[in-house]
Parts: sequence; structure tokens; C-alpha cells
Amino acid sequence: MSLVESLRAKDLRYLVKKVFEIDSFKSKVGQDEDIVVLSFSVDQEDPAKDLENFFEMGYNFVLDADCTPGELDDGSYRVYVELERSRNSAEQVFELIEGVKKITGLEDMRFRYFKSFKSEDATLENLMAAIPKDKEAYNIATQKNNLDNFSNFFSNSYADTLNVVDESISFKRPYSGTVTFNIVNSGNKTDVYDSIRGPIVLEGKDMAEVMFLTKVIGNYNITKIGSTFIFENNGWAVALERIQ
Repeated sequence: MSLVESLRAKDLRYLVKKVFEIDSFKSKVGQDEDIVVLSFSVDQEDPAKDLENFFEMGYNFVLDADCTPGELDDGSYRVYVELERSRNSAEQVFELIEGVKKITGLEDMRFRYFKSFKSEDATLENLMAAIPKDKEAYNIATQKNNLDNFSNFFSNSYADTLNVVDESISFKRPYSGTVTFNIVNSGNKTDVYDSIRGPIVLEGKDMAEVMFLTKVIGNYNITKIGSTFIFENNGWAVALERIQ
């Protein structure tokens, strides 16, 4: 497929985030079980509109493409792309991503399925394994592990906004500012603890930081190991490393 005439190779360089999401947002054109919804984060409004047009004009299997009307809390814009859920969905998504890589100059991209904490390389093999091909497979995939989903895991958070961009997650609460972490790991609590090396930190300044995070993020059991904070929720755990 040739690029849309108005966009040339690398025109959107450094403007589109390398991690996109699949089935994390509701469809505008149909039932979620029938429609695959992709979402891309873009740094500026005009490039986001360019990306929207790129999808709509360049691919006849795209049912709808839309850009958020205004800036999101993290300063970015989001572009949504919808296509019919079918046995061809993974191949079609892979084709879209190959096009995005050309106009952004990104050598590789990653995807996060259904608001999972972890992202995966956007290879055809991984996309075929992750994207449900029909209603039954969609229902199984989205109900498989309710807590491997950042919205569900932090559903009782005190934060007013929660944003996940690329491999980071941010929490924002009035008067407390924004707290941002890199996502290190998630999964069964025992497995997550086993994956983080180092002693549990019990010094006063570290305990004060844990108390601060409890007030900002929520009443979760939080343990600090080295520079990593582990949040627990009903046998599931998420390891985060604070960067802001």
C-alpha cells in the first residue's frame, strides 16, 4: 500500500508513541465484541489529524478513524481506529502498523491488549495470539484476568486521572500533583516479588514516600524493594519504578 499522498515517509517522526492499545476503548460504530478498536497517542493536534486521515484514506478495511477533539490530561491526543473483528483482524492491524512505521520512522512498535500493564512487540505472531477473532474469543480474552488491567487494578484509586503512555503510568490528584512510574512487571503476587531483586526498604524517608503514595494513589498494600514499589490487589501485584 502506498502512503497517503499528503503524508511522506517520516513526516510524523517523533510524534507518535511506539506503544498503541487494542480493545482498550469502546467502539463508536458497533458492539465491542464485533469491532477491534486501536488507539494511538500523538504529541500534537495537527499530526493526530494527519494520522486520522492516513487511516481513513489509506485502508479500505478501516470502518472509522477519529481523533480526540481536545488535548488529554497528559498533553497528548488520541487517534482511534476501528475495524471489523474477523479471522483477518491481526493481519489488518499488522498492515496498519507497517504503514505507521513508515510515516513515523519507528523501527518497531509495541501493543497493549485490553489495558494490560505489559506491552508486547507488534509482530504478526503476537497480534494473532492476542486479538480475538470472534465474539466468543473476545469475551474469554477480556474476562481472563480482571486484574491484569490497569483500570480494574486501580479502580479504587484516589487519583482523579490515570494515564498509561508507552511503558509509564501516571496518577494525578488535586493538590498532590502528578506521580509517574515506569511499569516494571505485573502478575501473580509471588511471581512479581520473586522478579524484583534487593532487600525491602524500611528507612524513614522510604516509609514516608510509601505513605505519600497511599494518600495519592489509594489504600493499597505497598512495599518498596530497592527503587521499586510493589502494589498489591487481591493476589495480583504490579511493580512500578517512580520517575516523577
